[in-house]
Amino acid sequence: MMDDMHDAVMLTVWAGEVDYRVALGWQEQLVEARREGLIDDVLLMLSHPPVYTAGRHADVDANVTGLRPGIPVVRIDRGGDVTYHGPGQVVAYPIVRLDEALGARRYVTALEDALIDTVGAHGVSADRRHGYPGVWVGTDKIAAVGVRITNRVTKHGVALNVRPDLADFGGIVPCGITDGGVTSLSALGAEASTEDVARDLTAALAHHLRRTPRAVRPAELGLHASVDAAPTLDAP
Repeated sequence: MMDDMHDAVMLTVWAGEVDYRVALGWQEQLVEARREGLIDDVLLMLSHPPVYTAGRHADVDANVTGLRPGIPVVRIDRGGDVTYHGPGQVVAYPIVRLDEALGARRYVTALEDALIDTVGAHGVSADRRHGYPGVWVGTDKIAAVGVRITNRVTKHGVALNVRPDLADFGGIVPCGITDGGVTSLSALGAEASTEDVARDLTAALAHHLRRTPRAVRPAELGLHASVDAAPTLDAP
């Protein structure tokens, strides 16, 4: 493994649509392998069937409205409140071992910068919103950021709205924020496929994390659909 962040390899995987529980198991598997130095950094790119995820301190009772019944709620170990994943999003899970040059604060900044660059490449001007997580277009969130760092190895990541069904966000109070909405590239007039945006986000993340990307297939990392993370599920 290479420790110089200018030369460090990041293995990039485009996995298509993957059940959230399976992807959570994949992350656990990759985090453990990265912690033990068995693999390089990994960037897992995918999308999910509709699901709400609730962070460690999420107020599920208050922030799951029940207006979109049938979408499961998965409790997970990241920060933040309740958010939505579904078709038409590009989700990125970097499994990165941080060092002195790339600490937690700089890591989150790099994720946000990559998102801003990606939507900018499709003609949409986005920025941070003071006091709020994620990336915003005015008062509407276009990308969510939620991470967990354990023993300097990252988990979870970002979700960028390309062309999701925005009505599904009506089943929650996204991230517990009541004075902002949700938007997407499509809603803002940017015509782009999730595959194109995934490629752009992959390149932007590699650039801002200062890694050299190398594409691999899921099976090369031992990732199979039978992985069972067994998270707790609640019906809204």
